[in-house]
Amino acid sequence: MTSTDQRATDTGAVRSPGRWLALAVLVLAVLLVAVDATVLGLATPFLSEDLKPSGTQLLWIGDVYSFVIAGLLVSMGSLGDRIGRKKLLLVGAVAFGAVSVLNAYASSPEMMIAARALLGVAGATLMPSTLALIRNIFHDPKERSLAVGIWGAAASAGAAVGPVVGGFLLENFWWGSVFLINLPVMAVLVLVGIKLLPESRDPNPGPWDLISVVLSLVGMVAVVYAVKEAAVEGFRWDIAASAVVGIAALLWFVRRQLTLKSPLLDMRLFHHRGFSGAVLADLLTILGLSGLVFFLSQFLQLVQMRSPLEAGLIELPAAVGAVGAGLLAGRIARRASVRSAVSGGLAAVGVALAACMAIGASTGVVALGVALFLGGLGAGLAFTVTADVILSSVPKEQAGAASAVSETAYELGAALGIALLGSVVTGIYRGFTVPAGVPAGAADAARDSLGGAVESAGQLPSEQGSALLSSAQGAFTDGFQTAAGVGALVLFATAVAAWFLLRGQKLES
Repeated sequence: MTSTDQRATDTGAVRSPGRWLALAVLVLAVLLVAVDATVLGLATPFLSEDLKPSGTQLLWIGDVYSFVIAGLLVSMGSLGDRIGRKKLLLVGAVAFGAVSVLNAYASSPEMMIAARALLGVAGATLMPSTLALIRNIFHDPKERSLAVGIWGAAASAGAAVGPVVGGFLLENFWWGSVFLINLPVMAVLVLVGIKLLPESRDPNPGPWDLISVVLSLVGMVAVVYAVKEAAVEGFRWDIAASAVVGIAALLWFVRRQLTLKSPLLDMRLFHHRGFSGAVLADLLTILGLSGLVFFLSQFLQLVQMRSPLEAGLIELPAAVGAVGAGLLAGRIARRASVRSAVSGGLAAVGVALAACMAIGASTGVVALGVALFLGGLGAGLAFTVTADVILSSVPKEQAGAASAVSETAYELGAALGIALLGSVVTGIYRGFTVPAGVPAGAADAARDSLGGAVESAGQLPSEQGSALLSSAQGAFTDGFQTAAGVGALVLFATAVAAWFLLRGQKLES
């Protein structure tokens, strides 16, 4: 396609009233991917009982999806720029639906981890295409801000809606149903998307560098694996080796991008202070929120002993806050300033995490709801404004690569939120005191995970089981509170950094 043809296509897309229907299709895709990242949280106790994963395997089941997506997003965003974003989105949607079936019927922890990884590969084709298509469909800055706001609301709300959807399904069906819901949604996305979505691509993309693809995936996964394992197991030679391999791969990736005529990611984008600040804020906003939602789901079910649906409904205020903030984010950033909106959003997430330091077994629904609403409000505001900043910083031909950076920050933040905060929780939890007389096998299962403690307690005499469960729940609560405190400090520090990095940054008007 020539540049002239591309401009004609884009102009027709802008003028067509169907652009808002096209946005609805894109929002459907991002909502589903975001839901899938958190819907597993409520299913974890059921999955643990059925597949009996170890504590480390359970963490991998929870975060390998985000690891793989984070490792492939830049590559897939660049691929979409080359072969067409619509084409990549539709192919990815079909693959996402097919692999969802494999997840639903996994019969072992190893199979579940592999299936989640494959789902991550498919998910990586969807996320950058959605934001890049918005950049090419909406050229009017205010319309684009609203479109990005709706997209951001879906992305932020999806993380919070996941537990509600999961809770309903787990009340009525088995845990695999949380994956099968993907099938009808993906069918609608493909059938409607074929007709409504305009195709767009970079008219002069250059070759797709497979070496860079491998380097970004290896580097991202190896580094995050090393961080996660070191926090739980301490430093070992194999963990150190993984860190060295990952860092070396990422450094090689960066050097290679600087020498290629057609890089997967133009590293010069990071010379723009506003772009770098927006990416950092993206990553740490989602780190705090995703870690909070993932472990709060377990806390509500296994410490406060609530049903899955009740736990999901308690987390719903986060979705309400995220949607409201996402829709108003562009207006707030223009009337106040970009840095005020982003720093304020980050600080709100930090306050929500700090409030979780006081959560205990007897904490009521209202207190939980207020903290979650504040966290969702802050995340929706910060994430939506930073996404708009990132998109506005690049020409539309590079929209796929730029949006992939935004999505990489989102997915890496989700993965690190579970991995790093989860490592704090797990490290404290495993040190709890097992009551005297508990058999060694039951004690080992209890120390492996809180789900294992609940199951072991049910197999012991009443008094002994109650003592074991009480000790395990207390340790998990301590770990959750500590992780919330660590997350709060990170978010407050990021709010200060964003205030300086985003100085003078403005949205297009």
